[in-house]
Amino acid sequence: MLHDLSKAPVGPASHLIDGLSQAASDGGTMDVISPLNGTRLTTMARGTVEDAEAAIAAARAAFDDGRWSGLAPAARKKILLKWADLIEAKAQELAVLGVRDNGTEIAMALKAEPLSAAGTIRYFAEAIDKIYGEIAPTAPGTLGLVHKEPVGVVGAIVPWNFPLMIGAWKLGPALAAGCTVVLKPAETASLTLLEIAKLALDAGLPPGVLNVVTGEGAVVGATIAESNAVDALVFTGSGATGRRLLEASARSNFKRVYLELGGKSPNVVFADAPDLDEAAKVSAYGIFRNSGQVCVAGSRLLVERSIHDAFVEKLKQVAETMVVGDPLNPETSAGAINSEAQLEQNLRFVAEARAAGRQIVTGGERILQETGGYYMAPTIVAGVSPEDAIAQEEVFGPVLAVIPFDSEDEAVAIANGTDFGLAAAVWTADLSRAHRMVRRIKAGVVHVNTYGGADVTVPLGGVKQSGNGHDKSLHAFDKFFDLKTAWIKL
Repeated sequence: MLHDLSKAPVGPASHLIDGLSQAASDGGTMDVISPLNGTRLTTMARGTVEDAEAAIAAARAAFDDGRWSGLAPAARKKILLKWADLIEAKAQELAVLGVRDNGTEIAMALKAEPLSAAGTIRYFAEAIDKIYGEIAPTAPGTLGLVHKEPVGVVGAIVPWNFPLMIGAWKLGPALAAGCTVVLKPAETASLTLLEIAKLALDAGLPPGVLNVVTGEGAVVGATIAESNAVDALVFTGSGATGRRLLEASARSNFKRVYLELGGKSPNVVFADAPDLDEAAKVSAYGIFRNSGQVCVAGSRLLVERSIHDAFVEKLKQVAETMVVGDPLNPETSAGAINSEAQLEQNLRFVAEARAAGRQIVTGGERILQETGGYYMAPTIVAGVSPEDAIAQEEVFGPVLAVIPFDSEDEAVAIANGTDFGLAAAVWTADLSRAHRMVRRIKAGVVHVNTYGGADVTVPLGGVKQSGNGHDKSLHAFDKFFDLKTAWIKL
């Protein structure tokens, strides 16, 4: 089955606007290059300003006439649950398509993409008919009611590393709340989002409620961000793009903008970690899974100096046993880099570290060039200064910067010494130290004696330049509701 799906032809991809598949208004297309072998997988519509405006108009009409927001929460729930079932039924097909499009290893893609998306949509579907308004504690003779109303049209711009998972973090609560959506996928990972949007129509989602426009961010994304008909914007991606979206909001209607902008997450290992072998294995997978293309990846490893050399050796052994290659092979530990441009960026960071005299413990080069695909060996760089670019900037590749420390205070200072604050981890057997570190590290998520695995029941959001607002958990609804007060004299 897997082999058959991996060889199946992929037809040209079109926008989904007002319930219909549509080509670009000017007929333009973009090649979809598979990172597995560097060849063209298919083409997709190159969205124009007119395409984006048509999708926004469809979403605006669908919201204003109440075809979705006017349904009882239980009715929206029923449709969303059916949608989740349809995604799950096609999970393997969607996972393989996604791997061919963006390079994630199949074992991770299946769990983290369609199955995760289905679970997320179910979570918010089940929650929506359990969200109550409020009665304020007013004085006798008055009644204060607080209504939660859907914000309106939502623009959603999502990245290429986990398009279904991150897309569902936006779509699940937005649609459950009664909003309509214009979704702009990444140029290098649009195919699976288009497929699940079609499944939403099959589940009974009314036309115009969910629209998908493919193409370039500078055209499609900018049009969505600057539209006065869009009420809220949710985005996961780079800080540079996040700034442009905030500027677009200021130039237009001051739409609320929620940003998840990545991180440079510290993974702090103390000498008293309960199991150093386990810490090394989990830390390696915390940076090298999906070839490091994970926003919460533990890309800075802070190791107490007394165990530094021994721990780096353990990491090296784990990294060198990982199988990098064809992401459709179930035995593969890490698949392809999403694009040639991303691979070149990763290699530049390593070259700069090498030129600065840092130690390349393992990796550091492109591999499997004979395949035509974009593959990089898991890379560990030791002797890194906290001020180095490789320790300050988000590489977004399989590159780990290792920094020694001597005390808890120094570890905290290094951990907090970047512009980011998305995720972190602490490895220690000292319960008091664990709680202190959770409090002291500035990050939206702090793991203790593990890395990754936080599910939809808890929020994900950043501090500092990692963004604002939260995906996942019931807190995600906050982005998609307006609060309306009714003050009633009795």
